[in-house]
This record gives sequence, structure tokens and C-alpha cells, in this order.
Amino acid sequence: MNSLRCAGLRVSGAAAAAACRPSAGRMTMLPAVMRRLTHHDGTRCMSGEREYVGYGVNGNPIYIDCADFPFPAIRYREVTPEICALREKELSDWKKLSLQEKKALYRHSFCQTYSEFQHFTPEWKLVVGIGLWSIALSILLTLAVNLIYDELPETFDEERRQAQLRRIIGLQMQPITGLSSKWDYSQNKWK
Repeated sequence: MNSLRCAGLRVSGAAAAAACRPSAGRMTMLPAVMRRLTHHDGTRCMSGEREYVGYGVNGNPIYIDCADFPFPAIRYREVTPEICALREKELSDWKKLSLQEKKALYRHSFCQTYSEFQHFTPEWKLVVGIGLWSIALSILLTLAVNLIYDELPETFDEERRQAQLRRIIGLQMQPITGLSSKWDYSQNKWK
């Protein structure tokens, strides 16, 4: 199977890649491949001649370094004659491979190691900075609103609100579904 892929005998991938080659600034279809471009053809155009090795994220043939999906659907790099030679050498004893050859095989399949893509990046500083600026702006906006707008009307005072509630109960407003329906008039307390 490896030798077939290294020899370039993948008919579906090669045909799709040939169909997606740009010509004069636009995509053209070769006569040998007469089929509609679908979603899968577009992703095949993006992945190029890279080898499909797994299911990937949601079944899409994309490459991503992620701890949740440790094995991407396609290899990181396209097949080259050097990699084909290493693959043939890989089929025999691994002790015969040098450290550089093992690294070349790994870098053909993956862009980064686990420690590289899980290492902290300076992006956290940007996130913390944006968060602090957002908090500062919200505090300033609150202060500006308190300074610009007038005081609340006196009907918002707690004493006035209590007096209004006593008046609603005393006049028995909305006795079926309103506040008065929840007041027991015989015992003068809430039901």
C-alpha cells in the first residue's frame, strides 16, 4: 500500500489534484475528470497530494494539531521521493534508522510534537489585557451614567413603595389575579 502511494498511483487523489490545478487564474476541469466539484472535491483541493490516514475532526480531511484529536486525517506534508525511500527503510528494522531519519518521518506526518503544541504561548497576555480593558471600560461607563443621569424619582424610595403596596391592598385592586388576590383580608397577612 505504501509503495502504491509513493509511486503516485492513487487515482482518486491524483485525478482530483489534476482537476483542481489553477489555469489562467481560475479552476479548470481536465477532460479525463468530468465530474462536478462538490464539498469533498474542494477539501481534496486544499489537502493536495497528502496521504489520508484517518477519520479526522468530523470526518473532514484536514490537518490540525490538537490534543482532543491526536491523529489528524491527513499527513502534514506531501509525499516526496526522500520520504518514499525512508518509508521503504522504515519497513525493515527501526534500529537501522538514524535519529534524523526518525525525525524526518515524524515531521512528515506531524507538524509539532505534543509538548510543542501544548506549550503556553503569549496569547494569554492578550486575553487578560482585553479582559482588564473591558472591566475598566464598564466601570467608567457605570460612573458616567451615574454622573450624567439625574437622581431616581422619589417613587423609587422604599417608604413610597411600601405605601403604594398598602394602597393597592387597601383598594383591593385586581382581586382575582393581582396582588390583592394573594392577601388574606380577614387575618391581615399574605396567604
